[in-house]
Amino acid sequence: MTAQFATLDFSFLSDGPPVAVLGLGKSGMATVDALLASGVAVAAWDDSPTGRETARARGVPLVDLNTADLGEMQFLVQAPGIPLTFPEPHPVTTRAKAAGCEIIGDIELLYRAEPEARYIGITGTNGKSTTTSLIGHILAEAGLPIAVGGNLGTPVLTFPSLGSDGGYVLEMSSYQLDLLDTLVFDAAVLLNITPDHLDRHGGMDGYIAAKERIFAGQAGPQAAIVGIDSDPSRVIAERLAASGHPHLIPISVGVETAGGVSVVGGWLIDDLDGDATREIDLKTIQRLPGAHNWQNAAAAWAVGRVSGIDKPTIAAALKSFPGLAHRQQLVRAIGKVTFVDDSKATNVDAAEKALSSYDRIYWIAGGRAKEGGLSGLEPFMPRVIHTFLVGEAAADFAVWLNGKTPTTVTGTIDRAVEAANAMAQADAKGADSKGGVVLLSPACASFDQFPNFEVRGRFFVAAVEALPEVSA
Repeated sequence: MTAQFATLDFSFLSDGPPVAVLGLGKSGMATVDALLASGVAVAAWDDSPTGRETARARGVPLVDLNTADLGEMQFLVQAPGIPLTFPEPHPVTTRAKAAGCEIIGDIELLYRAEPEARYIGITGTNGKSTTTSLIGHILAEAGLPIAVGGNLGTPVLTFPSLGSDGGYVLEMSSYQLDLLDTLVFDAAVLLNITPDHLDRHGGMDGYIAAKERIFAGQAGPQAAIVGIDSDPSRVIAERLAASGHPHLIPISVGVETAGGVSVVGGWLIDDLDGDATREIDLKTIQRLPGAHNWQNAAAAWAVGRVSGIDKPTIAAALKSFPGLAHRQQLVRAIGKVTFVDDSKATNVDAAEKALSSYDRIYWIAGGRAKEGGLSGLEPFMPRVIHTFLVGEAAADFAVWLNGKTPTTVTGTIDRAVEAANAMAQADAKGADSKGGVVLLSPACASFDQFPNFEVRGRFFVAAVEALPEVSA
């Protein structure tokens, strides 16, 4: 796709004073590169000496924004990870506000370069990465020119210029939403809200307000797609309805919603035209298991519909979705046993979603434990046939699991895969056996044995791929 489109053009800024850029991580460096490529003067800074040295080696013009005259800058592009307000604003942020220097993020800057494109934003405490990827997959399968990124990982200023025919599908964190100014989403999705990042927003009310910003400025056909299964997001839906929002689409799992999209008993029900038609049985889609993924599918279906895509194309795209790496990703099936990589489950809340999605589980758990250990997972233990424990937490987890599920401490993931496969294959013998799922959902950080959850997931996948097939 990139070869078919021009690069982003920021030459409309080239006659002005420098653009200040604070934070030189992935998105910050992408911002600098895009601006410099268009001939825009840049004043860049990073608090980290290592970050500054890396930037200097690439020829980035460095200016200490702690002392520079920010009133002489066009505006400040601030990395979303840098505090804007709470627990206290970054000193450069404070200086920029005092100098009257506008503070924006890279996504706002994308919009200023590409105002004619279509913008789809997805936020929520949980599920936004999968939903963003799923929406991108649906639009791509429909033949629409798109780019997918934002908080998902791809810096938006590396995107091509898509013009009025294209669309940007953006996962939006609460930090990124705080840095928007003029961008209004053509379709905005809020999946759910549970407590998270409260220190950065001054408490729950501030966090909710940041999430609600995704609907700011919407009018006419611009769609607000809101999950109503969590109390805070349902209150936002009610507030939007009371304000007369012209295109509000509620989504729910478990409750049929008038004028929206819902999933009841696994069936996706479309009531956007007022006929409440059952469209697709999501239980048949292995790569979208569990109620949380059904909510993701309902939101993506709604975006597909408001984007003008026909129902058969959306349904086919849901079925062909490959899944998101390390998020309940189906790796392989060997006989009646399937293998699922959920390495992204670095805490109990994420592991709970995976454990609730399957019935016969050979669970691989452990790593560097979070506060509270496995507390809260008690209701899901009847689904677990056997647990295989790895990493630092193995001994403590074995104590917690005693009496709840049979447990083996294997120490490492490759040994856990071999042991789980052997047990699952033995249990799967016989015509009446329903097989099972070998599930890596660690409920732990990876840092005891791996640098991050991605490397842990790839190690698991390699171990699964090394397993032999079973004879019929």
